[in-house]
Amino acid sequence: MNDCLFFGENQDPILIKNKPDKITKPIQFKFENENENENENENENENENEKQIKQIASENIQKVTVGVGNEAILTIEENVFAKGKDINPENTKEFINISSLIEDTNDRIIQDVFSGAHSIYLLTSNHNVYGFGDNEYGQLGSYFETLERTEKPILMMKNVSKIFTGSNSNHVFLLNSNQELFGCGLNRHGQFGLGESIKEKKIEKLTQIQNIPKGKIIDIQCGQFHSIMLIENQNENPKRKLYSCGNYEYNGLGKNKNIYEFTEIKSSLFENDNILDFSVGFEHFLILTSKAKMIGFGISDYCELGNGNTEYAPIPIQIDLPKLKYDISNYHILCGVYKSFLYYSPFLFNNQNQIENQNQNNQNNQNQNNQNNQNNQNNQNQNQNQNQNQNQNQNNQNNQNNQNNQNNQNNQNPKKGKKKCSIF
Repeated sequence: MNDCLFFGENQDPILIKNKPDKITKPIQFKFENENENENENENENENENEKQIKQIASENIQKVTVGVGNEAILTIEENVFAKGKDINPENTKEFINISSLIEDTNDRIIQDVFSGAHSIYLLTSNHNVYGFGDNEYGQLGSYFETLERTEKPILMMKNVSKIFTGSNSNHVFLLNSNQELFGCGLNRHGQFGLGESIKEKKIEKLTQIQNIPKGKIIDIQCGQFHSIMLIENQNENPKRKLYSCGNYEYNGLGKNKNIYEFTEIKSSLFENDNILDFSVGFEHFLILTSKAKMIGFGISDYCELGNGNTEYAPIPIQIDLPKLKYDISNYHILCGVYKSFLYYSPFLFNNQNQIENQNQNNQNNQNQNNQNNQNNQNNQNQNQNQNQNQNQNQNNQNNQNNQNNQNNQNNQNPKKGKKKCSIF
């Protein structure tokens, strides 16, 4: 990682040594190897957990995701290894190959993985979503209303293109290939945007979200009590806009009440600027724009907004950044519970584009296969009709020939009159 800025909570464990427990403004962050001078025989004393991590790493790690009570690793080989009290309460340090627990053996190729608060979601190459972990708020979907938790992946929904949740979130959104959005889980503060008339504490059945802003859904990120959506419209300027709903303290709309429908976040700080990336933390939110601006709002008790103090920001504010080393389009924002990172990672964006392109290719291939199947069925029906017509014509011809033959025979052999019988 060539360029990484850090700000926010700096304790338990300490991320940057010889610094206070709160980093008020973005500073350079470097990973330090504390084991460089350790004994060469350290491998002999490593525990089973370290051996297991090395074995997983040998498969080439593609993605790591962390939520409250769980951790998950997606490998290039398309396996998912997970651990935590929500995965294996008896041994929270042991990684389990979750992919192998899916009942359908033809659906064990994992394309992506997402961690929520006490729950994990898997997206397979067949566009199916599996969930496991906690289900206290119905975040595992409509089939499991009476299920409190599960340690085995269970099918939630088919034909899914994207999953949206958050590491501190007890709610989840699922987007299908038709850009139809569904959600389930905690809804105490209106974080699904279902409207003020629907104020259930939890949505236990996968419910379609109707009040979606016009445009293409690029991303949705979930905080504990709010949701923020990024919408793209090619014909508008700027093309990308942010919409928020949920708890008023975190949604950036500057109102003193909860918002129950997705509402545009407007600010002069980015009204003519395109949004490159954004991230939702526990109680704070950060935006990165194409003009190299970082903008944030929400609670900043640990300086996680990076604006130099712990003051609450109900509406967007701009955070001063040091000069960046690389092009802004390759930087990525990551909000933790009480800390934040801004880091350079061209691979991450390329990988996301590859996944989206792969999803689109898979969908196109599926549509092409469906069209081919329909064409084959139509051809088969057409051939069947043609055969039926040919057989009918042949039968008609045969019947006509038989009738002609009978007529010819009758003409050649006229009937003789009956002889009269007499006793005389």
